[in-house]
Amino acid sequence: MSRRSRARQVAFQVLYQDDLNPEGSLENGDALIARRLRSEELAEFARGLISGVRQTRGELDPLLETIAEHWALKRMAATDRNILRLGAYELLHTDTPPRVAIDEAVELAKRFGSAHSAQFVNGILDRVMHGKEKEGIGD
Repeated sequence: MSRRSRARQVAFQVLYQDDLNPEGSLENGDALIARRLRSEELAEFARGLISGVRQTRGELDPLLETIAEHWALKRMAATDRNILRLGAYELLHTDTPPRVAIDEAVELAKRFGSAHSAQFVNGILDRVMHGKEKEGIGD
């Protein structure tokens, strides 16, 4: 696993923790980052992803619900929901190449999701990517 992949995994775990325990302390996420990522550069990368997703959830969640026809976010598995948020954030608000962002999200889905999660995540994020290219979403 690449170093940035590891940082994305930790970012996903913090976002998942946030989702399941919204009243939890932000320090818990920082403690997880400190335990799992020894490099300050990777810790900052993970913190940037987490902060970005937290700040743009009001944009990401409605977009994902629109694209995931017939799927409300609250009905999705918490793992899939948070992988989608992370992937969509990277697609729309970072300079990560789109295919890399999608591939990283698919790998997280394979590792943490159900048997169908990888296909589901790939399909949704592919539509996010094509929507961004076509309509300038996230700019």
